[in-house]
Amino acid sequence: MRQYDESPAPVNVTLADVYRAVSDVMTIEQTSAPDEKALSAEDHAILNLHDSDLVMTFRGKLKGDTEAAYHLLDNQLKPLHLLTLFREQNQQHVIHVAVGRLEQTTPLAWRLPLFLFLATIISVLYTGTVIAIGEIGLTDEKLALALSDNLLAELWRGLPYAISIVLILGVHEAGHFLMARRHKTPASLPYFIPAFLLSPFGTFGAAILLRGTMRNRKVLFDIGAAGPLAGFVVAIPILLLGLATSPVVTITGGMVEGNSVLYTLTKIIMFGRFLPDGQVDVLLNQPAWAGWTGLFVTALNLIPLGQLDGGHVLYALTGDTARKLYFPLIGLAITMTLFVSSMWLVLALLLFLVGRYYAVPLDNITRLDTKRRLLAIATLILFALIFTPIPLSQPGQPAGLLNGEMTALNGGIVATVALLLCQRWVINRGSARS
Repeated sequence: MRQYDESPAPVNVTLADVYRAVSDVMTIEQTSAPDEKALSAEDHAILNLHDSDLVMTFRGKLKGDTEAAYHLLDNQLKPLHLLTLFREQNQQHVIHVAVGRLEQTTPLAWRLPLFLFLATIISVLYTGTVIAIGEIGLTDEKLALALSDNLLAELWRGLPYAISIVLILGVHEAGHFLMARRHKTPASLPYFIPAFLLSPFGTFGAAILLRGTMRNRKVLFDIGAAGPLAGFVVAIPILLLGLATSPVVTITGGMVEGNSVLYTLTKIIMFGRFLPDGQVDVLLNQPAWAGWTGLFVTALNLIPLGQLDGGHVLYALTGDTARKLYFPLIGLAITMTLFVSSMWLVLALLLFLVGRYYAVPLDNITRLDTKRRLLAIATLILFALIFTPIPLSQPGQPAGLLNGEMTALNGGIVATVALLLCQRWVINRGSARS
């Protein structure tokens, strides 16, 4: 249940009061009665979140700095229990004013996040233990079989993977959480999602719930980019440590992790050559698998569409122009499903859910400053460098649905992609209704 500051709506506020406040920050050219049909789906979601009703729309030209103008007007209207939206339409500045403004004061829920965190620890310990027993089997098959028969008692062997992957995911979500707190945007504690036997990663990732609307694109970018950038910074040293301690073995079959541009360069730096070379490949140990997984999950989150972190970054950078990528990216996902890897089938389907709607801020006029623009571009370039077209493959097997490729492990990857994308859609819908 949500809890709010119950500041009652004033009884003596008139439209003239609102007009005077708006005229302090805008040269008003036109006023109009409420027309909710002119609002976007995201605007309706914001009004529903705050239990607000649109009362008046002003069109004209903002005076001076737009960020300062929003700050001034918001401070004037907040005591009057009024909410303000800054928009641009037809080369005009538009200010929507709505009555009703709910300020969340919900205490942080910790029981469910703690339960899910502990369940995820067990899940990733299991995954790490399976990796550890597989490594033991290379030199002592009998011991590996004996350990497999009593796997629950051997969960401690999965600590390197468990610590590594929880650290990567935890720092990712901490980046979102701390940046949200910095910008005074209400957010939940991280919810870790255990996977147990349903994913080769032992987890379906983690997420936080944002329970408020972000003030402007600067805040949207800061919160959206902080998570993947923080997680990436942690994943790289873990990956390097893992590769440095992983053996190079003769290829005898099994599944091979996919290469991104960055991962390929990392292996060349670590081993002095491209791997796999057709005869040998690096056999990833627990930290290396956690590092690769961290890059893979970071790339998924940075897909520049809708409610994903990459969608936040792109929208903060380009505004409504970001919507033009919707159909091209769906088409690309379908093409990749047919010819590259079957796992992208779920991506293509779920982009219909998460790709159409963006986290539009209250002030959608203020642009990113130069520093943030450069960092946003760098973040999108990072996505291109760590994106893995074929996450897992089996040497010699056909790829893509047209060639009949659908392995059990890719089924696990499909489930992972599905839940990572679904959680973004559900979280967005839930935060607007909770």
